[in-house]
Amino acid sequence: MTEQELQKLRYPIGKFDCPNNISSQHIESWISILEHFPNRLENLVKNLTDDQLETPYRPEGWTVRQVIHHLSDSHHHSYARFKWALTEDKPVIKAYYEDRWADLFDSKIAPIEMSLLHLKAIHAKLVYLLKGLHENDLDTCFIHPETQSEVVLKTNIGFYAWHSNHHYTHIENLLKRNNWV
Repeated sequence: MTEQELQKLRYPIGKFDCPNNISSQHIESWISILEHFPNRLENLVKNLTDDQLETPYRPEGWTVRQVIHHLSDSHHHSYARFKWALTEDKPVIKAYYEDRWADLFDSKIAPIEMSLLHLKAIHAKLVYLLKGLHENDLDTCFIHPETQSEVVLKTNIGFYAWHSNHHYTHIENLLKRNNWV
């Protein structure tokens, strides 16, 4: 497999490309993606067998099961980061080793239903929060400790909408490549 083919498997929708000027239409669109993502994901994976769930979406990549558990873990962190940014002055958030989390036994063997339910709950809470924010709330930020950069909440909304579609497409492309759909 060429490096270009591998990159296409890694980033099937490209890397996150945030617009310079984030409009209210961007925010509304991103929130809509977050609102509908848990059901879209559940519909995509609900009929997969255990063998299919154990299939990596790319060579040396996570299995479908690990991706689903990763989404739950990652979006849980994101929700907390939004709350910290809204209640503290530029908090330095806690980073985590997502690859190590994905290697824990629960990410490798736990039923996906628990993470699908968690995604429904966390997205419902996040979307409710986001829809109630004022425009100036979206300009608050947190600091990511790895880069020491400020992450503005409206950018983070876009990133997690992208993140949802990014991993959804990993799974969807695998299903198409293997004729599972």
